[in-house]
Amino acid sequence: MCAAVLVVGSANADLVVPVDRRPAGGETVLGGDTVLSPGGKGANTAVAAGRLGADVALLGAIGDDPYGELLRDSLAGAGVGTEHLRTVRRPTGIAYITVTPDGENSILVSPGANSALAPGDLTDAVLDGAKIVVLSLEVPLPTVEHAVARAAAKGVPVLLNLSPAARLPPETLGALDVLLVNEHEAAYLLGSPGADPRELLELGPRAAVVTLGPKGAVVVASEGVTEVASPQVQAVDTTGAGDAFAGALAAALAEGAGLVDAARRAVRVAAVSVTRPGAQPSYPTSAELE
Repeated sequence: MCAAVLVVGSANADLVVPVDRRPAGGETVLGGDTVLSPGGKGANTAVAAGRLGADVALLGAIGDDPYGELLRDSLAGAGVGTEHLRTVRRPTGIAYITVTPDGENSILVSPGANSALAPGDLTDAVLDGAKIVVLSLEVPLPTVEHAVARAAAKGVPVLLNLSPAARLPPETLGALDVLLVNEHEAAYLLGSPGADPRELLELGPRAAVVTLGPKGAVVVASEGVTEVASPQVQAVDTTGAGDAFAGALAAALAEGAGLVDAARRAVRVAAVSVTRPGAQPSYPTSAELE
């Protein structure tokens, strides 16, 4: 029997380098010391939910290497089930991240083992008992499309974090219970940065959440649009903040919270996460939120 929150997604080792500014094309910029930490959108989402006390498991793939061990240990330490975490004959995915003094980051991902996560890895047995399935797009799109279809067929709610942004078939978008995007991803889908977020529902999902960084989030549902403000904090590192939001949102929904209330909790979790360096190491527990 699976966990209540099933995350289908990536697991990466994050190699983070602080820089005064990002290099332009053909330019070399000196940075600070490299920091290694566990990351990847799928693993981050699962750890964020696990640290909040959710019953959560990750379906993903890692390599048989030290980076894979780092990720498996981090997941287990956060209470995330790893029984569906495959070890494959490819290197563990790596994210190369630069962070500027304002906390903003630029990320290059080498998927590695994540590319080996196949549609057939998500079986009915893996889905059994899940209250929500959470997906992001650092794994092959056919795997995402299959997972959405299988979960929908079994009546399991689906939350898709459309990051990194990609085009998905109308039937996939139409099977979503919640589409989660940031401002840039919303603009990508709608073709304009100034588009009405209500237009996201015209793509098929039953509801959508648009994250707005320090401004919080907007919840879009058939009954209207609700703005959710974020606590104002001093950002140190925004790496993984969107994944923290996704994990907190999924954990709250699995507990039976409404989407607006779940988003309120998620903005608080994301706000705490940006005040600390790294992705998974920055995620708060329920006690810290109190």
